[in-house]
Amino acid sequence: MKALPTLGGKNGAANLINRWGIVAGVAENTTADPACPAPQVYQFKPVVWENDNTIELPTENGDPEGIAFAINDYGQVVGGSGVCSTFNPNTFDSLQSVHALLWQNGKAVDLGNLGGSTGQAGGNLALAINNRGQAVGSSDLPGDTTFHAFLWTEAKGMQDLGILTGDVASSAISLNDHGVIVGISFSSSFSPRAFIWNNGVMTDLNTLVEGTSPLYLLTGCGINSRGEITGLGATSTGEVHTYRAVPLQDESSIEGQQ
Repeated sequence: MKALPTLGGKNGAANLINRWGIVAGVAENTTADPACPAPQVYQFKPVVWENDNTIELPTENGDPEGIAFAINDYGQVVGGSGVCSTFNPNTFDSLQSVHALLWQNGKAVDLGNLGGSTGQAGGNLALAINNRGQAVGSSDLPGDTTFHAFLWTEAKGMQDLGILTGDVASSAISLNDHGVIVGISFSSSFSPRAFIWNNGVMTDLNTLVEGTSPLYLLTGCGINSRGEITGLGATSTGEVHTYRAVPLQDESSIEGQQ
């Protein structure tokens, strides 16, 4: 293990690495931001590390803060930019993301939003990108009081994936190269449950578990091209565990899902 250089500040975080060893993440500089609540002091910027060099990525409209969350094998990076806010334990950062972004060849592309413009609900933020250039995340709805999971493609722009029946908010966290998406859907009391989205349909992942499971699946955090899903689940006594869910269909069936 070796420390990756920052932009002069004290802190940084590596979020994802591609097959070529290029890392996407966030790094502090030495410019204090008085808008940041304690303990955050300095501006933090979206960066990639390549060959031990820290490359700062541009933010949108001069946003003072930003984070790169994911990178694919073609060097496309996704994340968001906005302003400093209170620490978010779900994303482990202090970003109120106003703009969901894709960086390509060093330039930022604003992915748009689902009607919300301030990032005050869940924020406008891209969390993952596959090797087909499809990106997922969450975006605020008009009025900035709630947020929905989205799928973005260059051809169709940002698509609202909706919520599970009875819920009020959602976020897409990961997708594979077949375009199958996993994430989290929230009730009005913010109780989470994992979802899978495929071919235009969002399904509660718990309803697809065969037999008896000791876990209620709270989040879908990752999915690979074999359709295997990882995330967090809770026991009946409230203990939280990681899980790995393996699809029952054969691999050829999974690869045929588009």
